[in-house]
Amino acid sequence: MSAIDPVREYLKEKGCARHVIEGSLTGLVENWEHLVISVGEGYALGLDDYLNDLDVRQLLEEALAVAAPDQRQTVTDRVREADETMKAALEPAGKCLWGDEVAEEEGWTAENNWWYFSKPINAEAELLAEIEEE
Repeated sequence: MSAIDPVREYLKEKGCARHVIEGSLTGLVENWEHLVISVGEGYALGLDDYLNDLDVRQLLEEALAVAAPDQRQTVTDRVREADETMKAALEPAGKCLWGDEVAEEEGWTAENNWWYFSKPINAEAELLAEIEEE
């Protein structure tokens, strides 16, 4: 009998896609690492895609909060490294990319949820223009 994975249970409750649930905490970390690489190379998609990609980091944050200590320990260094790399590829946006109303509803702050309050330094002009328009 296998132990219950608290992250998988949480992802099920959130209504995440099956592949996200099956990937559990490690899958979320891998998705975040892939986005970090993409942003570092120059993010090529628009704002909707970027927001969806950033939601991976928010979901990762929530999953870390419910993860068993041994699960958390196995990914802590990877998350920290990816976060540091991502922060180096971003600059302050001066606002929440999802909008002030959503930030307030969710309780997001620039300190705790920095990924939603930053924009890529190197991205397609379209994405940067969309961020400025919002």
